[in-house]
Amino acid sequence: MAYETVTVSVTDGIAAVTINRPEKLNALNAKAKEELGLIFHELKDNPSVHAVIITGSGGKSFVAGTDIEELTSLDTTTAQQFAEEGQALFTFIEHFPKPVIAAVNGYALGGGCELAMACHIRIASDNAKFGQPEVSLGIIPGYGGTQRLARLVGKGKALELVLTGKHIDAAEAFRIGFVNRVVPKDELLSAATETAKLIASRAPLAISLALKAVNASYELPLDEGFRVEAMLFRLACGTEDFHEGTSAFLEKRKPVWKGK
Repeated sequence: MAYETVTVSVTDGIAAVTINRPEKLNALNAKAKEELGLIFHELKDNPSVHAVIITGSGGKSFVAGTDIEELTSLDTTTAQQFAEEGQALFTFIEHFPKPVIAAVNGYALGGGCELAMACHIRIASDNAKFGQPEVSLGIIPGYGGTQRLARLVGKGKALELVLTGKHIDAAEAFRIGFVNRVVPKDELLSAATETAKLIASRAPLAISLALKAVNASYELPLDEGFRVEAMLFRLACGTEDFHEGTSAFLEKRKPVWKGK
């Protein structure tokens, strides 16, 4: 299926999803959000896809935010639904059963910063800029930014970024734990692909269960998180991949995963 604002390709089990509105610095409009949702639903059901990389087209921007022209049409009767729809899309990505890596090239502001936070791993180019500048427009983050940012970097730093609306560079984002790695911009996609391939080489069901377990740590009290972890561990021990992985280790050979 052809898309207008997002491109997708699959190579060696790695799906590359690119927001493709370079003339708008890849700002998310309604069409881009719709197509992004459709693509992720397709990738979820595609057994040949083991990991996903999201990036932006052009060299300047990952996603520069939400399309401001669409924001200007909001009022108190439409704004909550607008926010909830964006939250639902990003939560679907956050709970995606396959690893999602944000390859952040350039600006990741507003909705773009929130999209990066919804991904499981963030790798930034050395020219990346992050921020939640919504207060400068008279609004607040609406796609989960106030919630995920505090969980990633702590309440104090999250409040500083949200209340000032300032941008931070890639080095500062790494220092505060917002991104996993910073690489030269011409090495960004190769670094993201290398990480995606390494994860994809592991047992796919174990990866999916591990994602669920770590997500639970942000959503449940510690004792409930332990309970979920033990339950998911039990499920992993009932898979064919568990027996293959342990046998391969003992036999000193490379495992052959079946995803069963």
